[in-house]
Amino acid sequence: MRFVALFLSLGSCAFAGEYAVLASGGRLHIDRHEISGDTVRLYMGSSVAEMSASKITGYEQDDYAPQAVPAAAAPAAAPTVPAASSALSPGELADRAADRYGLPRWLVRSVMKNESAFQPGAASPKGAIGLMQLMPGTAQTLGANVSDPAQNADAGARYLRDLLQKYDGALWHALAAYNAGPGAVQKYRGIPPYSETRRYIERIERDRKKAEAAQ
Repeated sequence: MRFVALFLSLGSCAFAGEYAVLASGGRLHIDRHEISGDTVRLYMGSSVAEMSASKITGYEQDDYAPQAVPAAAAPAAAPTVPAASSALSPGELADRAADRYGLPRWLVRSVMKNESAFQPGAASPKGAIGLMQLMPGTAQTLGANVSDPAQNADAGARYLRDLLQKYDGALWHALAAYNAGPGAVQKYRGIPPYSETRRYIERIERDRKKAEAAQ
């Protein structure tokens, strides 16, 4: 299992926002943080994630201060994703994302299962977050809120689609890049000799064969 902590449900917080600067190079917007020994807690709305303090290099204050708008004049905020998506299960989010980007449903479900075990609040030691275990920097590039399950699933499927295009449809290369990073695939000119990555590909390959047998 690649994650070490799950988001725990907490009451809403009323603290000024800030950015946690991750050792991986990403920046994660949070409400506040607490350090307890070698562990840091990152508070985001009604959720909190725990990770090793060594995975965070610093914190930056969010200086953005929205102007007050009279309640009567404030328009209804348009949700980033359809409100109905909140009622969808992780598997249904995977199917919707697969359909949107022309990917087999079994593939997106298998990646989601192997990345997070279908846990929306999964977090890895490397800082990857959510159903599709996106790094905050990758999610930001894709214009997605990494903490929103629907956006996480959508962005993960889009990233997988982009990798398939990058490697001319070579599934194993795309999966290796998703798991270990495109840099590792480029370095080894193919699937890197990482046991984790090879087991990851083998598990998804088994899911492929099951899906084909079920047709």
